Amino acid sequence: MSLVDLPLLPLGKGRDLDAERGVECPGDLPAASDPGLVERARAAKAALGERVFVLGHHYQRDEVIQFADVTGDSFKLARDAAARPAAEFIVFCGVHFMAESADILTSPAQQVVLPDLAAGCSMADMARLRQVEDAWDAMADAGIQDVVVPVTYMNSSADIKAFCGRNGGVVCTSSNADVALDWAFAQKGDGDAKVLFLPDQHLGRNTAVLQMGIALDECVVWDPHQPGGGLSADELRNARMILWKGHCSVHGRFSEDVVDELRAQHPGINILVHPECKHEVVLKADLVGSTEFIIKTIEAAEPGTVWAIGTELNLVKRLADAHPDKTIVFLDRNVCYCSTMNRIDLPHLVWALENLVAGTVVNQVTVDPETEADALVALQRMLDLPGKSHRD
Repeated sequence: MSLVDLPLLPLGKGRDLDAERGVECPGDLPAASDPGLVERARAAKAALGERVFVLGHHYQRDEVIQFADVTGDSFKLARDAAARPAAEFIVFCGVHFMAESADILTSPAQQVVLPDLAAGCSMADMARLRQVEDAWDAMADAGIQDVVVPVTYMNSSADIKAFCGRNGGVVCTSSNADVALDWAFAQKGDGDAKVLFLPDQHLGRNTAVLQMGIALDECVVWDPHQPGGGLSADELRNARMILWKGHCSVHGRFSEDVVDELRAQHPGINILVHPECKHEVVLKADLVGSTEFIIKTIEAAEPGTVWAIGTELNLVKRLADAHPDKTIVFLDRNVCYCSTMNRIDLPHLVWALENLVAGTVVNQVTVDPETEADALVALQRMLDLPGKSHRD
């Protein structure tokens, strides 16, 4: 039993709608059903005052996001936390890699709490350090390691960021991936530079082909579950972009046939998608950009316009509610949420906050000093890039 006296059900192993458990799919998430929990969260947050700073990722459910001091994407939130050195506790309503980044960027005196440690990221989990090290060794065997620059998406574990820091690489976000790739290719003066892009193949491919002008056949996919990544030495030598076989389980759902159906049903509809979507979907979209770009685009859109948005449903629903003068629909036949983001629910948040009030730090996320130092090198390289480095 948790301190809020509710069973914490494993995802997919049961549900208790009266206690705001789980996610209904298809359909809407149930409204917060225990007003006592809302009051307890308010009371705990008030008792902690300036000692606590609550971060809420855009993909969080409404019952949690209402308690966030700031909202945003992963890197923006980590930097917001670093800008609040007076806060003893950073409660990150997001997923594990985000809490790691916050721990890296905040001071040693600050403690980062993830209300549910099971809130991971399937994309980040698709690139394990041992697998990446094996791929790096294979590139040495192919005679190309010296011209490969590793670039990792923010949506990766701390040890993958540290790998990039140790090996001359950089971190990127979904809004500055083109700037990061420009930087990476410039690191090798002979024009033979290659990029190992981790862990999302779609962001890497979409950025390389659509923004950098790299040919699609110069992008190859390294599959960590196949011997030699499923690639020959010649394929590695001929490639410019070596894409890790990883993807976002939410953005990977969107399909080009649904885009076609929506255009037929709603002439004049605007298709707005995240660059983690598949290349075929991005090619059919009208606009492509990060979560912050999607929000700003909808905010600036003319009343009466019609939009289909390809990103996580909690955000799409929130945008639709905030902009009733526009028609906003979800770019998928099935209504599903990011299951790991939805692990952070009101019972977990209350439990974490009330423990802090009682003097107990639960679910603290810490990165070991060596990993933190190497990861910070890669993050700092991103911060030093020109242009859009401050946004996701």
